[in-house]
Amino acid sequence: MSGVVMRAALRKSLAQIRYVTAVRPAAANGIVAEVYRQAERDFGLLAPPVALHSPAPEPLAAAWMMLRETLLVRGRVDRATKEATAAAVSAVNVCPYCVDVHSTAVSALDPGRRFAGITEWVTGSGPLPGRADQVPELVGVAVTFHYLNRMVNVFLPDTPLPPGVPRGPGLTLFGRFLKATAGSEVRPGESSLLPDAALPADLSWASANPFVARAFAAAAGVLGRSVPESVRTLLASTTEEARGISRAWVDDLLTAVPARDRAAGRVALLTAFASHQVDGPVIDEFRRATPDDRALVELTAWASFTAARRLGRSMNTD
Repeated sequence: MSGVVMRAALRKSLAQIRYVTAVRPAAANGIVAEVYRQAERDFGLLAPPVALHSPAPEPLAAAWMMLRETLLVRGRVDRATKEATAAAVSAVNVCPYCVDVHSTAVSALDPGRRFAGITEWVTGSGPLPGRADQVPELVGVAVTFHYLNRMVNVFLPDTPLPPGVPRGPGLTLFGRFLKATAGSEVRPGESSLLPDAALPADLSWASANPFVARAFAAAAGVLGRSVPESVRTLLASTTEEARGISRAWVDDLLTAVPARDRAAGRVALLTAFASHQVDGPVIDEFRRATPDDRALVELTAWASFTAARRLGRSMNTD
C-alpha cells in the first residue's frame, strides 16, 4: 500500500472519532491548519489522536508540541526506544489503540530487539533505562502517552485501522508505512505554536532540553483555562487510591462540588483515573449544560494532562 493510499485511509478513520467532530483538513485554518500540515510532514499522517483535539485549537497545538518534540525529534534517544516506551505506557493504561500503533512501530523499526528495563521503569519497579541526559526525552514520551492514552480511550475505538481492514495485514502495512516515514529528519523547535511560558516545578524533569521544556511549559500554560475552579480543586485533591471498581467513588467525591459543576467533575475524574469508563451517558450529562465540542476537548485534555503530570513526577529519573 503506497504512502498516499495509507494517508487517505487514515484520514477516513477520522470518522471513528466519537463525541466530537474533527475539523476536516479542507476546512482547517489558523493553528489547526498548521498542526495538520506539520503532522503530515513530520509524522507522515494526520493521526486521529491528534485530530480529535481539533475543535479546541490550543489543546490541539499543545498535544502536537508534546508529541513532536518528544517522540519524533531526533535527539539523544533513538526512535525505536521511544516507541517501546510509548507502547509500555499504553499497556499500563490499557489503551489497545495506542498499544497497536506503537508496538507495530517497534516491530517495524527494530525487529527482534529487546528493550531491557523499559516496562519495569514505566511500572515503577525499575530505574530509568538510560542516561541522565536522556531524561527529558524518556520522561517526556512517557508523560505524553499518559496524556494521549486517556484522550484516545475517551474519543477513539480500540483499533487504529479503518473499518473493514483485517487486523493482521492492516497492521503489517501500517508498520511498513511507519518505518518509511520514521526516517525523515524532524528538527527540534519547529512546532512552537503557543506562547512561551515558565516551566512549572513539577515538570522540571524537562528542563535540560529546551525544546521539550518549551512544549510542556506551553501546554501547562493553556490547558485548563475554561475548567471550573471547583473541578480543579476536586482533581487536585483526589488520588489514585480513591478509585473503585464501579463508578460509585465518583458520586461520593462529587458531593463536594456545586451541582452546576458536577457533570464536568464526573468527566474530569473518570478521564484522569478511569478513562475507559467514560461513556455516552457521562458525555450526554455534560453536554446538556455545555453542548459545544470545544469545551469537552478542553476539559478532557486538562484532566488527562493533570493525571499525566502527576505520574511524571513519580517516575524514577535517577
